[in-house]
Amino acid sequence: MKPNTKVMLLDSLNKRIKFLDFIIEKLNLTKIYTIHLRAEEAGKNIKFREQYDVVTARAVAAMPQLVEYMLPLIHVGGKCICMKGSNIDELEESKEIIQNLGGKIKQIDKIKLPYTEFERNIIIIEKIKNTPKQYPRKPNKIRQK
Repeated sequence: MKPNTKVMLLDSLNKRIKFLDFIIEKLNLTKIYTIHLRAEEAGKNIKFREQYDVVTARAVAAMPQLVEYMLPLIHVGGKCICMKGSNIDELEESKEIIQNLGGKIKQIDKIKLPYTEFERNIIIIEKIKNTPKQYPRKPNKIRQK
């Protein structure tokens, strides 16, 4: 739909990356790249840290962990788009870490999935300041606190 948009697909599982590479080649897609890397490693790497306009994810982790994976990848002024289920109680416990990572919740949109009765929430977080260097932490630290 937007052929001039550069898209980077990141996944920790090489099997999925190989599948995506196959699809990209078969569909002759351009400006779509894949990286076999964990998000928390990408967030520490100068090549990827604070380089992106938009980062999105779904079904990755609870909100506090998810934002720690995503926000270090976005430059100031960029956006994090998170798809979460109908229950977003975890958002309350995420507010402090979102702020610590340099983000601010911009909007929450409730949507109904087409042809179903299922509701989802789209949470948009704007990056308003740089993420401190200590983030993202190691996965076990993220899960603990």
